[in-house]
Amino acid sequence: MHKLYYGIGACSFVPHAALEAIREATGEAYETQLVKLHKNEQGAPDFLALNPNGQVPVLLVDGRPLTQIVAICDYLDRKYPQIGLMPTDPWQRTEAMSLLAWMNNSVHPTFTHVFMPFKFADDAEAQAELKRYNTANYRRLLERIQGMVALADPWLFGSKVSFLDLYALVLFRWGGLAGVDPDTLPQYKAFVERLARVPAVAAALAREGAPLNMYKKAA
Repeated sequence: MHKLYYGIGACSFVPHAALEAIREATGEAYETQLVKLHKNEQGAPDFLALNPNGQVPVLLVDGRPLTQIVAICDYLDRKYPQIGLMPTDPWQRTEAMSLLAWMNNSVHPTFTHVFMPFKFADDAEAQAELKRYNTANYRRLLERIQGMVALADPWLFGSKVSFLDLYALVLFRWGGLAGVDPDTLPQYKAFVERLARVPAVAAALAREGAPLNMYKKAA
């Protein structure tokens, strides 16, 4: 039995939508537990007992906690290879894992520097500079992803929605929070809107209740 600890709009959306796809294909149910990040529930003792890093996602597998999104994705793909969450060809799978790692260790932390600069500096001016500098970097990274999704046929690794597509959706949403107008990334926006109509993705989005477009124009 699987139980996913997730935060609304967080990168935990990737395994959340994947578990919906698995449920849809196999009939296997899973449980969810919302972790209210804005209330710092990830810092509560009971959650830290599952993940001392105080982060989502956490996937309980028969009561055993598994952390780190790349590891969770690798586990789910190996457990359910028939779903197609990663390519089956060894070289293509390695390429997909490389891209997944890049999204997680390069694009994701760049956004963290924008959204939570206090994690990296305690000086207000330093925080402002971190946010300014990394906002520009984040936009450039989203533009790189737009180049990738523009070639998707129909998805990044072929006919089946993969973890890469799901992570691309998360990173796009975060762009709005970083002040990137989604209308300035039209191919990326169209890709994400198409992905959001896939039933498993739509189900996870509905449970989380977070909009695709998080952008707010400056007053």
